[in-house]
Amino acid sequence: MSLLPYVEAAPSREEVDALSGPTLIEFGTNWCGHCKAAQPLLEQVISGFPGVRHIRVEDGSGRRLGRSYGVKLWPTMIFLTDGQEVDRLVRPTENGQIAEVFDKWLGQEKKGL
Repeated sequence: MSLLPYVEAAPSREEVDALSGPTLIEFGTNWCGHCKAAQPLLEQVISGFPGVRHIRVEDGSGRRLGRSYGVKLWPTMIFLTDGQEVDRLVRPTENGQIAEVFDKWLGQEKKGL
């Protein structure tokens, strides 16, 4: 499974806030070296969590969704449960960092069920 490119058409903040269940919003760009380096790491971890909605949003100056989350560096991964941010990860460099956040996030998710 290969991750799809970042897309320009982002949902509105209201749409994101209304999402149910676990959602990962990943902000970056298709040309960003840090984003490209993180893709195999994220792909390896996320493949083990098929119930997670993954939204890849192209970010940049004037992009409202990224600004609403205060995104400054790419990639920035925002972990949401029922539209609420529960964690974030900025520029991960190893899959252990990503896996740790996933385990913590989805462990909390299971406790809340």
